[in-house]
Amino acid sequence: MATALRGVNPQIAVCVCYVAAMFMNGMDATIVNVALPALVEDFSVSASSASSVNVGYLVSLAVCIPVSGWLGDRYGTKRVFLSAFGVFVLASALCGLSGDLLQLTLARILQGAGGGVMSPVALTLLFRAYPPAERIRLSRVLLLPTAVAPALGPVLGGFFVEHLTWRWGFFVNLPVGIAALVFGALLLREHVEAPDKRFDLRGFALAAPGLGLVVFSLEGIATGASATLSWLAGAAGLVLLGLLVRSQLRTEHPMLDLRLFADDHFRRASLILFTCLVGFLGTLYGFTLMYQVELGASAWETGLVTLPKAVGLMIASQLVAWAHRRFGPRLLIAVAMFGAALSFAAMNLIGPHDVWMAAFVQLASGFFVGAATAELQVVAFTTIDKTDTGGASTLFNVQRQVGSALGVAITASVLAASGPGLGSYHLAMLTSAGFAIIGVLLALRVTESVVLQREPAPAGR
Repeated sequence: MATALRGVNPQIAVCVCYVAAMFMNGMDATIVNVALPALVEDFSVSASSASSVNVGYLVSLAVCIPVSGWLGDRYGTKRVFLSAFGVFVLASALCGLSGDLLQLTLARILQGAGGGVMSPVALTLLFRAYPPAERIRLSRVLLLPTAVAPALGPVLGGFFVEHLTWRWGFFVNLPVGIAALVFGALLLREHVEAPDKRFDLRGFALAAPGLGLVVFSLEGIATGASATLSWLAGAAGLVLLGLLVRSQLRTEHPMLDLRLFADDHFRRASLILFTCLVGFLGTLYGFTLMYQVELGASAWETGLVTLPKAVGLMIASQLVAWAHRRFGPRLLIAVAMFGAALSFAAMNLIGPHDVWMAAFVQLASGFFVGAATAELQVVAFTTIDKTDTGGASTLFNVQRQVGSALGVAITASVLAASGPGLGSYHLAMLTSAGFAIIGVLLALRVTESVVLQREPAPAGR
């Protein structure tokens, strides 16, 4: 078997490992949401206590992302990726075997640590394996784990809760994870960018607690935890991040190379993706609650009606390369973000028995978000030097994580401030649509000449 695998193209090997790792990481970020009521019943705990399972995972993820770029450059992307992936798979097994809430929370913290390092290094592996001219054709690979997985999470979670057990939400990672680890160990190529790269201790001492406190605050707002504690944690986190910005701009070898934001393509694409994720995760969270709490659906029915979102994402992945060549990045991103805004707002038109309409709106939402995210990931790295890919991937994932948490927190805050009733959910959907409109305005400022210049015409033209 090992001999047969040796003939696999190294670029294909990177794609396989990237999809497996990122899909598992993305899906586990949402799959637990629909399982929380089952955890409450199984462990005989309160709903607020059970939320520690998600909070611990997301805070750990945020804390570990900043160090990933340095680890990959210093010790090699293959070694660090496989180690982090192994930790993630091991933690998945421990989650499924947990006997009480404390064990499950600790296992989720370990899982978040593995995911926090794994995600940026996986993106670094991918973008170092493919030159800028070939990256638009990677849209099918980029979209599957980063956008489809969160949409599939509630579907699988609902199925496991109703037909098996919540533990299968974690056990499902084991066969895929072990196979991908063996595959990667045999076929991935090692790349050590800077073996003597110094560790920015001050940067890590500010970034880790700063990001951790901000994510803790956002999750606290989303789960209805102590308002005072959440706001204090958020304020402390913002102060630390403010000090971090000052430190990183003055350090010769920063942990988070904020100077990369001087690159117009990277800065604008990152900001647009941030607004897209705020809206996408906000509606994913808000619609799931609305469909169950206000429209009377079960967890499994809700999962099924959101499944077309994943279908829309996959359709977009097939068309985005053609649309890139035909319309260019600026128009493609602007139209996709405007379509996303309309689909977010259209969720307010869905009634208790409008199953087909709900499915169509979810399909449209997935399609437009998929087209935007696939194109944005390509545009962001168009003019990033290969030696800076690790640092850029770290920054990109920091924004992705904070944007996702902020989307859920904003939706939860709108629901809490508006009081009970369908109207509060409608306001939350419109708020998410507003963020997508901001993305449209930012997209109109994208400069596309370099992106189009680097994308060759298809063979035969």
